[in-house]
Amino acid sequence: MQRTQSPLLARLSRVNPTGVFLAALALVLVGLLTPGVVGGVLLLLLAAALVALLRLTWPVQTPTTRLIRLLMLTLLVAVALAKLL
Repeated sequence: MQRTQSPLLARLSRVNPTGVFLAALALVLVGLLTPGVVGGVLLLLLAAALVALLRLTWPVQTPTTRLIRLLMLTLLVAVALAKLL
């Protein structure tokens, strides 16, 4: 590990991507299927975690990838806010 590399990023690079995808998918499905405020809060918690991850990986992403991630994050927040209202 380089001196400038974050220990968090090194740890995240060792995480199984399939497991993370399946966990996020399960959380989205639970958030969508849970009625009312609880589902909206779960989706907003997932969005907050994704914002933190996006912030960490922003410098190494291409502009196209950044745009797609921002669009998907906006969609997730919009769905979460719709469930809250």
